[in-house]
Amino acid sequence: MGNLRSVQKAFEHLGYTAEITQDPDAIAQAERVVLPGVGAFGAAMANLDSLGLTQAVREAARSGKPFLGICLGMQLLLAESEEQGVFRGLDVVPGRVVRFPQTEGLKIPHMGWNTLSILQPSPLLASVPDGSSVYFVHSYYVSPESGVVAATTNHGVDFCSVLWQGNVFATQFHPEKSGAVGLGMLRNFAEL
Repeated sequence: MGNLRSVQKAFEHLGYTAEITQDPDAIAQAERVVLPGVGAFGAAMANLDSLGLTQAVREAARSGKPFLGICLGMQLLLAESEEQGVFRGLDVVPGRVVRFPQTEGLKIPHMGWNTLSILQPSPLLASVPDGSSVYFVHSYYVSPESGVVAATTNHGVDFCSVLWQGNVFATQFHPEKSGAVGLGMLRNFAEL
């Protein structure tokens, strides 16, 4: 689903070992799992299915070990997406993925730096000041059904930019491309 190497390099820059794998057993044995991604929801789910990884990723997210979804990886955690049709997701977090509304003057995709409004403390956001800027590239966003929203961002609408449900953390933005703030979040995740 793309963006794998840049996430791996960010963890390595912080001094952590990160392995890219298509092996379900390696995912099951990992201490932590990161699901990054860019691209279309339906194609990403088809890719996970064709590689035999859907169940392994779903089980990793439900296992209790730290799990981080990034951008499309965040969206895949939800039950379904309306991107280019209706597609089933991993169904780890109740809710759906929806498109930004067509509003005059609103640029889609949402691309560039934008700020976080932190709604609840989260281990991922430890030491991240409210109003911090992070880097986004997306046309769809998650609309979770439960109280899992840790931070929001406004782009025409307030949307969930960080979610937290037990051991599952996810960001709509790219922490690996968000400078010191994003690297701090990756460090927080690696130290869970």
